[in-house]
Amino acid sequence: MVPHLTTALTGPLLELEKRLLDNMPRIEHWFRSQWQEHGAPFYASVDLRNAGFKLAPVDTNLFPGGFNNLNPDFLPLGIQAAMVAVEKICPDARRLLVIPENHTRNTFYLRNVYALTHILRQAGLEVRIGSISPEITEPTFLETHDGHSILLEPVQRKGNRLVLDNFDSCAILLNNDLSGGVPEILQGLEQSLIPPLHAGWATRRKSHHFSAYNHIVEEFASLIEIDPWLLNPYFDTCDGLDFHARVGEDQLADKVEALLAKIREKYAEYGVKQEPFVIVKADAGTYGMGIMTVKSPDDVRDLNRKQRNKMSVVKEGLKVSEVILQEGVYTFEHLNEAVAEPVIYMMDHFVVGGFYRVHTSRGADENLNAPGMHFEPLAFATPCSTPDCAGAPDAPPNRFYAYGVVARLALLAASIELEETDPDNLD
Repeated sequence: MVPHLTTALTGPLLELEKRLLDNMPRIEHWFRSQWQEHGAPFYASVDLRNAGFKLAPVDTNLFPGGFNNLNPDFLPLGIQAAMVAVEKICPDARRLLVIPENHTRNTFYLRNVYALTHILRQAGLEVRIGSISPEITEPTFLETHDGHSILLEPVQRKGNRLVLDNFDSCAILLNNDLSGGVPEILQGLEQSLIPPLHAGWATRRKSHHFSAYNHIVEEFASLIEIDPWLLNPYFDTCDGLDFHARVGEDQLADKVEALLAKIREKYAEYGVKQEPFVIVKADAGTYGMGIMTVKSPDDVRDLNRKQRNKMSVVKEGLKVSEVILQEGVYTFEHLNEAVAEPVIYMMDHFVVGGFYRVHTSRGADENLNAPGMHFEPLAFATPCSTPDCAGAPDAPPNRFYAYGVVARLALLAASIELEETDPDNLD
C-alpha cells in the first residue's frame, strides 16, 4: 500500500509532473549520457520539498544514515545497485570494511548500519564493521532498538592499510561524515575510500553543491523546456559570521532581504499566495543543526540568546561562521495530518527507495530534520524508475517518478561537485 498523502494537487506542479512523464525517454537518455561523463557517488540521499507549485531538493547527503527506514520490499533494488557500485570501485572485491559514525549509543543509527551491511552482504561481499571510535577498544556487540546486533571491531593501521584481525579489504566504505575533521588514521591510505575524504563535512560546502545543481538544472530545464526555478531553490551565501558576538548580522539581514525580493518576483509570476521565506543554515554540517526559518531581515537581527546559541555550533561542536541562505520551499504533503517530506535514497545512479520524514509539531515552512521527527517508508506501488506514462501525473508511481528525477539531478550535481573539489584535480 502507498501511504495516503494529502498534497497540493493543483497548479503548476501537476503540469511539471506531466512534462516529466511526456519527456521520459528523453530524460532517461540524457541521464545515461551524463553518467557516461560523470561517476556517480557510491550512495546518497536527497531531501525533497513538494510545494505544489515547485519540487526541489533542499539537501544532499553523501553519507546517508537511514537505510533502516527503507521499504524492505525494495531490497532487491539496493542489492543490484550495490553490486554495480562495488564493481566500479574494485571489480574483484570480495571484502569490504565499513566505518560508521562514532555515536554508538544511537540505536536507530546502529539499525541503519545493520541494514546497510545486510545489503552489501547480499551483494556477495564479506563485510565487517571497523570502528575508529576511541570507545571501541575490543570487538563489541551492540544492540539495535529492535533486537538486532552488530559487531564493531577496532580498526588497526598497518602501513598504509586499515585492517581488522584476519581481514584486509579491497575498499573502505565510510558511513561517517567526518564533521569533526579527517582523523589521521584515514589519511594516506592505499585502499579505495568511498566516498572520498573530500566528501566529508570537514571540507564540503552546501553552497558548492547547489552551485553545481544550478548548472545541471539549467541544462535539464532547457532539455524539457521548463522554467528551472520549478526545480531549483534560489540561494546565496554569507561568511565572516559570529552569531554569539552578533558579527555580520547586518550583512546577513541585507542578503535575506535581497533573496526574499527575488522569491517574491517568482511568486507573483506564478500567482503563489503564500508568504516567501528563507532557510538560513550552516554551509557545512548535517543532522538538522544550525538551521532557522526567516521571513524578514528583522528575524536575523532580533535573535535572542537561545537562538544565537543554536545557530553558533553544529555537529561535533564546530563553530558556524559560514551560512547558506536558501529559498524556503513549502511542503504541502501531509501523512496522517502531520507535515511530511520525501527523502530519496540512491546507490550508484539508481534510486533504491526512500521514506517520508514526518513531524507532528512542525509547520509547512519549517525544517523537519529535528527532534520529534519519525519516518514512514515510501511504499512504492511500482519502482520510481517505471512510471505509468498513460496514467495521471498524481498517480503514486508518477509522483514518485518525479521525485526520482529531481533526486537524480541532485545526485549528478554531487558527482560534479566531488570532481570539482577533488584535491587531485586542483593541483
